[in-house]
Amino acid sequence: MLAITDHGQVRELRLNRPPVNALSPELIVSLRQAFQAAAQDGAKAIVLSGAPGRFSAGLDLPLLLKANEAEIKTLWRELYSLLRAIATSPIPTVAAITGHAPAGGTVISLFCDRRIMAEGNFVIGLNEVQVGIPVPPVLVSGLRYVVGCRYAEYLSVTGALISPMQALQIGLVDELAPPEQVVTQAIAWCQRLLSLPSNAMTLTRQEARADLAAIFSSDLGPEVDEVSAGWWHPEAQRTMHAIVEKLGKKPAS
Repeated sequence: MLAITDHGQVRELRLNRPPVNALSPELIVSLRQAFQAAAQDGAKAIVLSGAPGRFSAGLDLPLLLKANEAEIKTLWRELYSLLRAIATSPIPTVAAITGHAPAGGTVISLFCDRRIMAEGNFVIGLNEVQVGIPVPPVLVSGLRYVVGCRYAEYLSVTGALISPMQALQIGLVDELAPPEQVVTQAIAWCQRLLSLPSNAMTLTRQEARADLAAIFSSDLGPEVDEVSAGWWHPEAQRTMHAIVEKLGKKPAS
């Protein structure tokens, strides 16, 4: 589910769960463990990538709709732990967004240092509202940190999925690249950062990202409980089941 490649000092973590890199509980845990292990293994930066054309489709709804309440609560707890690991990573992280990145695909990129997205007919955004799930407060805070209050309100409330160019214009991503060069550019950005005086860069990065890390400084247990309960709201369940049913009837492309 996760392919690991070292490019010198830069470790690439590539989502490898075909066909769309949907986030299962196992993938979320594996990704969190890989983020935590990278620096311990001697890596100096991390690039998070996906498959050509498909970074991640977000949470695996067909799988998760079969889960019970305890499993859903564990899912959200693990997802929050993953986001904390990214936000507080002691080494720089870059999301190489290789294609479509709706919902959870956007979520895991929000807390990275930088986002580089493939040019083309792809979409990115937090469309949780469109599938009946209120956007969790932690995600709204992360989105606000990246794009500012006004765009965070628009994207989260409407659930809009936007193009790479639109994402660049509002700051949701920092660079665009031809699809075949996204990972290469992400690695190159890391290498440029690592060419700076190490102590000065590291301490300044820590200070610059303090507000992002602070999102996870309090006890988020009650929030996780509330978010988990929202999963079982009748409207959310109806909407998610309808989406999964529609996906099941969609002809294979």
